[in-house]
Amino acid sequence: MLLKRIYDESLAQASYLIGCAASGEAIVVDPNRGIEAYISAASAEGVKVTHVAETHIHADFVSGARELAARTGAELLLSAEGGDDWQYGYAAEAGATLLHHGDVFAVGSVRIEVLHTPGHTPEHLSFLITDTAVGDEPIGILTGDFVFVGDVGRPDLLERAAKLEGTMESAARTLFRSLDSFRDLPDFVQVWPGHGQGSACGKAMSAVPHSTVGYEKRFNWAVRETDEDAFVSAVLAGQPEPPAYFAEMKRINRDGPPILGETVRPPHIEDDQLANLLTARELVIDTRPAAAFAAGHVPGTINIPLNKSFSTWAGWLIPYDRSFYLIVGDGDGRVDEAAAALTRIGLDRVTGYFTESVISGWADGQRTLETVPQMTVTELEERLRTGDVAVLDVRGRAEWEAGHLPGVENVPVGLIADNLDDIPRDRPVVLQCQGGGRSAIAASLLRSRGWTDVANLTGGYSKWVAAGLPVEHPD
Repeated sequence: MLLKRIYDESLAQASYLIGCAASGEAIVVDPNRGIEAYISAASAEGVKVTHVAETHIHADFVSGARELAARTGAELLLSAEGGDDWQYGYAAEAGATLLHHGDVFAVGSVRIEVLHTPGHTPEHLSFLITDTAVGDEPIGILTGDFVFVGDVGRPDLLERAAKLEGTMESAARTLFRSLDSFRDLPDFVQVWPGHGQGSACGKAMSAVPHSTVGYEKRFNWAVRETDEDAFVSAVLAGQPEPPAYFAEMKRINRDGPPILGETVRPPHIEDDQLANLLTARELVIDTRPAAAFAAGHVPGTINIPLNKSFSTWAGWLIPYDRSFYLIVGDGDGRVDEAAAALTRIGLDRVTGYFTESVISGWADGQRTLETVPQMTVTELEERLRTGDVAVLDVRGRAEWEAGHLPGVENVPVGLIADNLDDIPRDRPVVLQCQGGGRSAIAASLLRSRGWTDVANLTGGYSKWVAAGLPVEHPD
């Protein structure tokens, strides 16, 4: 048996290629839209993708299962569990094989048993893997978003992201019962989860890529908890705000992701077109680092730096019903990177891109570049004392509740656009997060919406605490 973990840093998401060297067959579980990675990995291992499966209807990225199966001719395997409301709408059209709890199938000498493990979602499956070429006991389990290293999949997303009211407590209780089947597995079984640290599908998952059932029984808080009410309370407490695009991902993955075919680079737009686009109120995303944006940017553009968090904030802030443009630095390779990251979350409407020469060209054309002033914690403390500045904490609610600047209100950065009426315009506004990254995005968003006196707190809450300045906690 061969096993290869394929990890997407921008999504903190793991897919798995499992194959049989003797038969030359392989299965890919939970592929994202970057299907070339799986085809290349299979080719490098000397196997052919004959099966494609996924553990559940994903909320944080567009599934590549349908496209990978279509490209390779592989058998597509999808869950039939979860009831009528959680069936794949495109399964029949795609010729998919539907899986139920207890089903068993083989990929060469690799035996795969299907386990229904609901809680994170009603239809969720896990796959118990046995390498029959060497033994008759399982070697590992692909847990998807059921069990992570150090955590479990959050059961609140259907209510908080998909807006299915009144579902998260019952989902938490279902998840608690599903953990019984996990605890019954032998301690030596390896755990291969669908996400790592940084994913919004859990709140406390480890950066360690894999584990064992025995280790999780000893050290995973959720697996150790045997009181159902205590588990429900703990698993629902402190969950981060689910990105707004999660509901869109659920819909796309349930109804059927469109097949993209060959990826095509968006067209390059000449610099002199930017002014006309902004006059027409087109959406332009500047993907340069926050420091470069703060030092000088074209008025009306929004800064979402092209880093590991790019997909998350793009999904929060770019509407799915609008076309948009990018400003990218460092050559055409960066636009390919940005477009691929956007495609992973279904933002396919990139109309074109500018290179960073548009910034200098804007200034050379006698137009003014805007800046985002940076304020130190010492300066902010003085301004708060005189009361002539408004401060907005744009971290997640759980972070704010763990401690915040005295008297400072909280609006997570992804929710700012929905709360503009509550943000003052009659005095300077300082945006603050944990380290300065999210607040930089928030500052750019306010500037694009007409706020003229906006600053970013350098170093954020971490710097404030390190300086020994006072903090407070909710009552």
